[in-house]
Amino acid sequence: MEGMTVPAVDFKIRVRDEQLAMQDEPNPYKWSTLTAEQIFNDKKVLLFSLPGAFTPTCSTYQLPNFEKLYNEFKEKHDIDEIYCVSVNDAFVMGAWKQHQNIENIKMIPDGTGEFTRLMGMLVKKDNLGFGYRSWRYACVVDNWVISDFYEEPGRVDNCEDDPYGETDPTHIINNLNSNFPAAWPFPTSESVKNETD
Repeated sequence: MEGMTVPAVDFKIRVRDEQLAMQDEPNPYKWSTLTAEQIFNDKKVLLFSLPGAFTPTCSTYQLPNFEKLYNEFKEKHDIDEIYCVSVNDAFVMGAWKQHQNIENIKMIPDGTGEFTRLMGMLVKKDNLGFGYRSWRYACVVDNWVISDFYEEPGRVDNCEDDPYGETDPTHIINNLNSNFPAAWPFPTSESVKNETD
């Protein structure tokens, strides 16, 4: 996956309409399109995908821990945004974000599963009554190109378990930290003396 260009898929989202809010509309949101260009053009983003909103591992560990590490990802690794992708509709993703008190992570509803399919990560979850969902993966995308890719092992339709480890945000940030280039050595008085001899 590393070196691959991410697919150019747009997403249907719900955005707050302040005019509707001023009119005391009980649901002051309207449909809008989040384009792939808005997400990836000239940006370095971390994107992670999971089987479904409100599911146990996603809600207890993965999403809240990405939220906790948001500033560290941005400050240490120049990540512009972190996106959570799931094969759910905009209403479900919005409700999940609100329920989890998420302030920093941006939610992407891949309602049709098209982005997930083109990423090669669409799997059947018929054994759980889910239909098609995303296999759990994460990647760093630098101006459309995947520079780092993480995938849970054993990708298969109707998987009996839900492996989680490779896409744990702590694992990802530790891996990125280990890939830091070595710092340039600061000159010592002895090295300066040797250079001037």
